[in-house]
Amino acid sequence: MSNPVAILGGTGQLGFGLAVRLGKAGVPVIIGSRDAGRAQEAAERAAAAVPGGTFSGADNAEATASADRVVVLAVPFASSAGTLKGIKESLRADQIVLDATVPLAPAVGGKPTQMLGIWQGSAAQQTQSLVPEGVRVVSGLHTLAGDSLTNLDYDLDQDTLICGDRKADKAVISELLGKIDGLRVVDAGRLDQSRTVESLTALLIGMNIRFKTHSGLRITGIA
Repeated sequence: MSNPVAILGGTGQLGFGLAVRLGKAGVPVIIGSRDAGRAQEAAERAAAAVPGGTFSGADNAEATASADRVVVLAVPFASSAGTLKGIKESLRADQIVLDATVPLAPAVGGKPTQMLGIWQGSAAQQTQSLVPEGVRVVSGLHTLAGDSLTNLDYDLDQDTLICGDRKADKAVISELLGKIDGLRVVDAGRLDQSRTVESLTALLIGMNIRFKTHSGLRITGIA
């Protein structure tokens, strides 16, 4: 059995979808939330959707402390700084934060097809500035739709772009996400490339609205 992964924001659509996909792939998942009760309810729903999976629920700090290596940050961008502050004492220097947050304008009352300017350059770079020394950040999952992940009958057949400053960290994340059927992980470069990758979320949201679909991303020319 794989090592347990914590998904903070696992009660939301993207986080829950990732939880059931990883659970189906045999990865033990700890669903984190500000409210431990909500996290436990989500874990029960995940277990019902994936009877063979291993799921538990806890508040964000406990979920982070219980994770072996990877902590997924899948909360709304407006909540990311507060969430990171709340788990700061639980993060360990050997852990990797997989940041799936996107600075979309709804965080300040704007449209979901608009991006916010981030002083650090991107949401992932902001996260890196907020985590304790030794904790590394890899960004990813920005082009995946939560409802597509949640629907286990849906064939993903798409890529996710990850960014990070250490090849070893990206290898850990690639191995984890590569367990999900139909999902290919593509290394998109250093963490500062996240500003470009995160903006693809807004682009795809606009396309999905326009074409009434759930589009994804596929990079050609890469084996």
